[in-house]
Amino acid sequence: MNASGKGGKEAMRLLLVEDNDQLAHWLARILEDDGFALDRVSDGEAADRAVRGVPYDVVLLDLNLPEMSGKSVLRRMRERGDETPVLILTATGAVDEKVVCLGAGADDYIVKPFDARELIARVKVLARRQAPSRSNRLKCGNLAYDMDRRQFAVEGEPLTLTPREHAVLEALMLRAKKTVAKAMLADSLSNADVATSEDAIEIYVSRLRKKLEKSTATIITLRGLGYLLEDGDDDE
Repeated sequence: MNASGKGGKEAMRLLLVEDNDQLAHWLARILEDDGFALDRVSDGEAADRAVRGVPYDVVLLDLNLPEMSGKSVLRRMRERGDETPVLILTATGAVDEKVVCLGAGADDYIVKPFDARELIARVKVLARRQAPSRSNRLKCGNLAYDMDRRQFAVEGEPLTLTPREHAVLEALMLRAKKTVAKAMLADSLSNADVATSEDAIEIYVSRLRKKLEKSTATIITLRGLGYLLEDGDDDE
C-alpha cells in the first residue's frame, strides 16, 4: 500500500480499492492533490486486511475486484460492526445493483466515468458525517494515542517513533487486545515498489518494546499467529 498526505496539514485518510492501474493512478493524483492521505490496494483480500487495521475516514471501493468482490469486502465490514463510510465505484449504473449495494451498507454510489470534483465533494460529505461519532483518543494502559495529531504518549510524555515503528504500533493499538498477524502488519507497511518482510516486522516490534519499557502496555508474541498489544497491569 502507498500512503501519503500534504505537508504538516491534518489530512483525512482514505482507502482506495481499485484494480485498474490507470484509473487508480488518476484517482490517487486528484485526491492527493486535494490534500487527502491515501492508501491504495488492488484486490479484495488486501482491502479486507487494510480496513481491519486502520481507521479510515472513507473507503472508495470498486465492485469487480480480484480475490474477493467489493460486495464481499463491504459485507464483512458491516458484519463486524465497522461503520466506516463506503463510497462504491462502479461502471454499472443499474438501479438494481445500486439498491443491493446500499442495502448491504454502502453509504454512497458513483458511476464511472465521473467528474473529479463530484467525487471529492462526495468524499468530503461522507468524512464529515463520520467525524462526530469517532473517538479521537485511544488508550491501552498508560499508553495513549491521539488520532487527530497521530501522536503516541506514555503518561503524557510523547514517544519518538520512526514512521514505520509508528505504523506498526498504530496497527496494534487500533486492535488492542486482539491478535494482529505479521502478514497484516507487513502489508500495511508495503507500497507498490517495496515489500516489507515479516522478519523486518520482528525488528520493528523489538524496537517498540524498548521504547515502551516505561509503559504498562506491552507487545505479546503469539507464536505462529502474530502480536497482541495489551495492558500488562490488567487483571483480566
